[in-house]
Amino acid sequence: MTAPQRYRAAEPEARPASVPYDPELEAGLAFFLDLVERIPLRAHTILENRAHFASITPSMEVQADGRAVEWEHRTIPGPAGSPGIEVTIVRPRGSGEHDAPRPGVLGIHGGGYVLGTRFFGTGELIDLAERFGTVGVAVEYRLAPEHPAPAAAEDCFAALVWMSQNADRLGIDPARIVVSGASAGGGLTAAVSLIARDRGGPAIAGQLVGCPMIDDRNTTVSAWQYDGIGAWDRNNNDTGWDAALGADRGGERVHPYQAPARATDLSGLPPAFIEVGSAEVFRDESVDYASRIWAAGGEAELHVWSGGYHGFTGFSPDAVVSHAANDARDSWWRRILAR
Repeated sequence: MTAPQRYRAAEPEARPASVPYDPELEAGLAFFLDLVERIPLRAHTILENRAHFASITPSMEVQADGRAVEWEHRTIPGPAGSPGIEVTIVRPRGSGEHDAPRPGVLGIHGGGYVLGTRFFGTGELIDLAERFGTVGVAVEYRLAPEHPAPAAAEDCFAALVWMSQNADRLGIDPARIVVSGASAGGGLTAAVSLIARDRGGPAIAGQLVGCPMIDDRNTTVSAWQYDGIGAWDRNNNDTGWDAALGADRGGERVHPYQAPARATDLSGLPPAFIEVGSAEVFRDESVDYASRIWAAGGEAELHVWSGGYHGFTGFSPDAVVSHAANDARDSWWRRILAR
């Protein structure tokens, strides 16, 4: 399998120095790097990486063992002309049809648009079901390059539509559906929010946009600071965007549903929680996206965590900065679900 590699950002005259990592995070980063550097992610290694990460992702049986949740797999309708979409639904244990409607969460996994399964993100849905009583839906969207963007965003939007249309049967309050994802999942969360706004719904109560992959151009200072460095460097980023966009990458034809940073109008979006590490590729595009939401009169809460690498809370959970990041995210969940 190969993906086009036509676009490359012009290199700066001098490479900017990278922001140092929080010393408490370095052990977790080393573990993360051991996972991702065994098979460097390039166009010709996408399939090998998929198999590797699928082999180390725990099944739902393992993830849910001993947890106060129930879960089921379903196939739901996909976008017009596409096959059905596999989803996994996660509920608090013992919830039933006579309960009051619960908040719903559409969970979108990461993986650079080329890797991963919905089980990358079901751990978050289990936690939210236990702690906040949510009903979560994890969506198995189509991956690039076999299915170029915006196929993944359209799959995730179709899952949102299904959640809204079947809210009664799912036990979901349709006025309290939140979309959540990190990395490519953060990019798809932003894309789904744009699509829902432009198509007149379904309503989204909030969007959790974690360390999002939203700008195909790969030209920010932070992108160059982590060229060959870190848990997700600019080379991996090039691989993902090449696969997602092909020959259109970097050009005028790229649509905001493919790369949300390309949106010129960020008004009318659901409240956003945007979080990112200061020591990762996606820092500057995250800050820019939040700033442009504010400039459009929108609501965004932005956290840039000092010395944080990409995905640091998952791989360095005991660090002080990870506790602070988790507390801030929990605070947003409590506030957004209480509206």
